[in-house]
Amino acid sequence: MKKNLFLLGLLVCSMVTMAQTEKTDKPESWYFKLGGSYFIQTAAAEFPTVSGALPNTDVYGPDGTTLISRETNHGSFGQGFRTGLTAGYRFTPRLGVELGFNYFNSADKTMVETTHRLVAAGPTFATGKAVGKLEAYDIAPAIVLFLGETHGFEPYTKVGVIVPVHGTLDIETTRTYTNPAGVTETYSKDVIKPNPTVGFTAALGTSYKLGTHISLFAELEYRNFTVHGKTKETEIYTENGVDKLNTPTAFRQDASYSASHTKYVKQINTTSNSKVTNAAGFDNTKATDDISSYVGISGLGFTFGLKYSL
Repeated sequence: MKKNLFLLGLLVCSMVTMAQTEKTDKPESWYFKLGGSYFIQTAAAEFPTVSGALPNTDVYGPDGTTLISRETNHGSFGQGFRTGLTAGYRFTPRLGVELGFNYFNSADKTMVETTHRLVAAGPTFATGKAVGKLEAYDIAPAIVLFLGETHGFEPYTKVGVIVPVHGTLDIETTRTYTNPAGVTETYSKDVIKPNPTVGFTAALGTSYKLGTHISLFAELEYRNFTVHGKTKETEIYTENGVDKLNTPTAFRQDASYSASHTKYVKQINTTSNSKVTNAAGFDNTKATDDISSYVGISGLGFTFGLKYSL
């Protein structure tokens, strides 16, 4: 027992001595990184409904009522490009912290698509799709573990959280209505603002020293979080290029405030401002209550950039 305690004490003393030596050779320091990333999506999930339309790709036959094929649309808005600036501080040669400031721009994702569906008398057929795109700014604090420098290379790992500070999910819907009277092209843009959320990030990277202060760095990073909608607003609606946002038409009969504004809630009931559960008490001068849905933002990305150490 005494022997084990002696060995343990010797080990602790050795580690303290090594840490003190390293700290003397390489004291605390600040550094800054500027980089760009590309992420591929991971953990694809079914998209939420878009203005009541299920997240499917539907193809109808010549009569417009016979469904020929249906496919559920899956995906993640974690795919896309990111640029960021990171400030870091090393407490010791092995341990540090970082705070990243990032802008992310996702790839376009088809959420709903319909081909040749009969929607009204005439006959009137509709073909169109809804495409989503996410833009977000976030801050990302992380703890960094440096693994030691060899021949100019210094590998490291880090784990942290992602805190979005601003962002929107824009859904652009285009439709073509065809009937004996002619062809009408419609376009709408819905902007969904999110509730606050927190995500997770982990990365494995390395830097390569080019000079006393300048290094290249590269990281393989995994990030994952989900975003719940808070509000939705239809900002644009046109027919054949003409603004019809506040004008009832044959293709958008309801142009009230409630048709353009949605408030997302956990539950709708008989007291909600909803045509589904409270048709008698529905107020079209207020935002429509709807059940909150979420989108996944998970991805695996590669980051490359420059690092400047003070």
